[in-house]
Amino acid sequence: MATKLKHVKKKKLGNYPHLMVVFSITLALFVIGVFGLLLIHAEKLSEKVKESIEMQVYLDRNLTEVQLVRLKKTFAAKEYIAFKSDTAQVRYVSKEEGAKAFLDETGEDFMTFLGENPLRDAYVLRIDADHSSSAMLKSIKVDLEEIDGVYEVQYVESLIESINQNIQKISFILIGFAAILVLVVIILINNTIKLALYSQRFLIRSMQLVGATSIFIQRPFLNRAAWQGIMSGVLASALLFGLMHYAYSEITELQLLRNDEQTYILMAALVVLGLIIGFMSSYRAVRKYLRMSLDELY
Repeated sequence: MATKLKHVKKKKLGNYPHLMVVFSITLALFVIGVFGLLLIHAEKLSEKVKESIEMQVYLDRNLTEVQLVRLKKTFAAKEYIAFKSDTAQVRYVSKEEGAKAFLDETGEDFMTFLGENPLRDAYVLRIDADHSSSAMLKSIKVDLEEIDGVYEVQYVESLIESINQNIQKISFILIGFAAILVLVVIILINNTIKLALYSQRFLIRSMQLVGATSIFIQRPFLNRAAWQGIMSGVLASALLFGLMHYAYSEITELQLLRNDEQTYILMAALVVLGLIIGFMSSYRAVRKYLRMSLDELY
């Protein structure tokens, strides 16, 4: 009876479990991506809150229409005024509108017992987010009060300081978590690739014994690790894209906080990060096995 020879597949240099490594790196990068999306939306929310800061500029009495128009142009030309669709966020509120708003809010008509309207005409100015710090707002108030025709400038100073302090605290906490998360992911990916290369340690030694150079031995590992990093980054970005659009469809209010430009930058960064971490982890692991003695390989 003829003896059947069993075909044994040769193990090639750099041929280690592919799917396991890609899955692990993809999952790690996806976690970073989710946290990155959180940071982007938190930054956008902070910007929206800052852009809602308003100052009430009360005017001198009996100003003419020409003076009112000139004041509006003066306010609109200031660098700290917010713009929306190329329109300066400067809104005029007459004293009659102020009295009506007071009546609607409180139900009390002071005109009945005062006999006149004590309010002043005013401009409501929305301040640009880049000029929303407490120190800048104080400087803006001084600048506005020096304009001819301005009686007084008011804003809720205590509320603004509280908002700025809370935003700063939240930013530090999120950045701290992000730094820790990136470090953990780098360690995770590094260990995953080390474990994958563990099965190749004797093959690496065999190649050394037949005279192969370090560069020749490292090249297939580094090429494979680079492609795995790129593939994992692309997959993580695709998962992130799907999660983002699902969240937007379920919670429509999130649309106000979306920032497509920064999101695409984040996705590109995931691909680059996967490439760099995969390449460097593979490089370090192969060099480690190249330097080991035969006894240490067991």
